Amino acid sequence: MTNGQRRGISPENTVFVSLCFEGPDTPYSSAGGLGTRVSELTDSLAHEGYETHLVFIGDPALPGVETRVDGKLTLHRWSQWISKYYLNGVYDGEEAKLYDMNESVPAYVRYRIIEPAAAQGKMVVVIGEDWHTAELITKISDELYWYGLRDKVILMWNLNSLMSLHRINWGRLNYVATVTTVSRYMKHRMWSFGVNPLVIPNGIPSRLFEPTDTEKVQDLRAIIQAGDPSLQFLFKIGRFDPDKRWIMAIEAAARLKYSGKPMRMMIRGGIEPHGGEALSRARHLGLVVKDIEAKRPNVAECLDLVRNAGPADIYNLRFFVPEEFVRICYTASDAVLANSGHEPFGLVGLEVMAAGGVAFTGATGEDYVVSFENAVAVESDDPDEIVGYLYHLSHHPEDSEKIRKTGFVSAKQFTWEAVFENLAGKIEYLARKQSIIL
Repeated sequence: MTNGQRRGISPENTVFVSLCFEGPDTPYSSAGGLGTRVSELTDSLAHEGYETHLVFIGDPALPGVETRVDGKLTLHRWSQWISKYYLNGVYDGEEAKLYDMNESVPAYVRYRIIEPAAAQGKMVVVIGEDWHTAELITKISDELYWYGLRDKVILMWNLNSLMSLHRINWGRLNYVATVTTVSRYMKHRMWSFGVNPLVIPNGIPSRLFEPTDTEKVQDLRAIIQAGDPSLQFLFKIGRFDPDKRWIMAIEAAARLKYSGKPMRMMIRGGIEPHGGEALSRARHLGLVVKDIEAKRPNVAECLDLVRNAGPADIYNLRFFVPEEFVRICYTASDAVLANSGHEPFGLVGLEVMAAGGVAFTGATGEDYVVSFENAVAVESDDPDEIVGYLYHLSHHPEDSEKIRKTGFVSAKQFTWEAVFENLAGKIEYLARKQSIIL
């Protein structure tokens, strides 16, 4: 099919290339939401039938090139020759890996992926993620112009966070690629850099809508409540970053305790220094914190670990928590405190809603939230706001039940399959601007 005959995009005429520092290799490459985003996006594209390539900083112990999804998804693990000297994850030796990607990926992508696709009359969509790939996208553009291929390729660059934006040449990037981001909030934040990005939201995989194990949910609630059905179970998961408002959540828990409202909180943070500050604050407020340690337990073992930990106000999970247990916590808890002060999109909120939980989100990038309809939006940094909303829900259980049901329905609008329709529409618009399609 020639370019002049192509109408719209399809697996027969389009190839996707995703460029990212993070990726699906757990724990080496999957450091946060970015790794989740690119892993789920590329997997979904491949399941839609598209030839898809993901170039990322991979685990040095795994194959350099690996195919998945019946050959539709190809993982290209980059900089492994450097990563073998930096074994503490994707951001260990960050500058050396960044230099290597910028210098070696453009020719590889052009020669190994874009040239063969162009020879078959296919369009290639290249999507870079976050500041690490900004220079890389511009170098790919230069490479393609030199070899007469630039008109065959849609170049996109997506922003998920505000980190290291001072390192980006915005004028150059905006000239060679279409800039996108994940929420209207982030779109407005980016105006100050002289760009007006398209908004393409994140998504969640359909598997997250599968029912959680009712027996295990009830088991966890029974363990946490210890015979007191009035006790409120709070859950919080995320990096120990001040933007996640850990201190606010801790202080809300303390105010519940000292106002006579029984409460227990389970948390899972990261290795960031702010964790020490948050837990020190909890102990200073008189909260009993118990650290629970293990090595990659299964769900049954997670339940036993909490059961055997004994009474506490805060259970601090210091191990990799399996997805199934996280979802059980989402469903079993009275509230999941995803109360970030700055959140580009808010994947945790959607994941909670998909599990039938009650998400307390922030009020920044969570465009999908209608407060007290499908979640609860926390609009200040005042711990009493959380406390007040928890009191309201405890006195009005019908509102809590409505939030759980409506949230589940709302989250279905943000599966990757649904998000792909948005992405496809944007790509077709860009392809028509370049006269790649009619």
